[in-house]
Amino acid sequence: MKITVIGAGHVGATAAHRIAEKQLANTVVLLDIVEGIPQGKALDMYESGPVGLFDTMVFGTNDYSDTADSDIVLITAGLARKPGMSREDLLMKNAAIVREVTDQVMQYSKNPIIIMVSNPLDIMTHVGYVRSKLPKERILGMAGVLDSARFRSFIAKELNVSMQDINAFVLGGHGDSMVPVVKYTSVAGIPLTELLPQQTIDQLVERTRKGGAEIVNYLKDGSAYYAPAASCVEMIDAIVNDRKRILPCSALLEGQYGIDNIFIGAPVKLGKNGIEQILEINLDKPEIEALRKSAAIVEENCNNLAPLLA
Repeated sequence: MKITVIGAGHVGATAAHRIAEKQLANTVVLLDIVEGIPQGKALDMYESGPVGLFDTMVFGTNDYSDTADSDIVLITAGLARKPGMSREDLLMKNAAIVREVTDQVMQYSKNPIIIMVSNPLDIMTHVGYVRSKLPKERILGMAGVLDSARFRSFIAKELNVSMQDINAFVLGGHGDSMVPVVKYTSVAGIPLTELLPQQTIDQLVERTRKGGAEIVNYLKDGSAYYAPAASCVEMIDAIVNDRKRILPCSALLEGQYGIDNIFIGAPVKLGKNGIEQILEINLDKPEIEALRKSAAIVEENCNNLAPLLA
């Protein structure tokens, strides 16, 4: 198993380290356009192996030929958000970056599974899909796992219970239009609505929607990376170990939820071949409407990118 991480910034480097520690690959390649950065970070990771008790080979490079025959490619390259900047503000600049990255990846790897992390997430997954020409099962975006993790952590803190007992789904686009599905949110099987008043639930939902911006506002110059990296690695673990995990990921919908030919967050089954199934769960009318509204925003932005992807 060979896994390549494109982008040696905070998310990429943290994800690469977690992949190595979990020994999810024989080889982890960390690639970045800045000379010395991926090489230095990768060497540092590799030297932690005797202490971290892993034997994964980690090396850094600026040359895409070193990514040849990758089984999984994690794309984190792109500009990070700054305070006051929406994910959509990054649209054109990051689309050009992701287009170039995807073209280079596909030059050296014939049939990888690509996991997109670059923002705006759902739109960049669309860019990767168009440029890579991969089957729809083999390209997906990391969003719902992260958003659900944030929702679960906020619930755990509010109730003072273990995060391990909380199940939650956040669907839709990765941004202010995301759709936390409260009806499928539970604590040790107990519906959240039986444990918290609606006003508190609404506050947690809103905080989840603003979760990324909350961290950006603290950091001033950069965005979240520990939780995004952990979320990426959970998806990679499901694929590498063929776990058949049901996780919310950005996937190409083809009629599910009344949405067609749009990448949007939905529950999927992840296994060794990527997306093995998209689950169409029963949503209430307001949730369906919110999901379709979220998809419409993604579709509009994707249409604006058509000239760039031609």
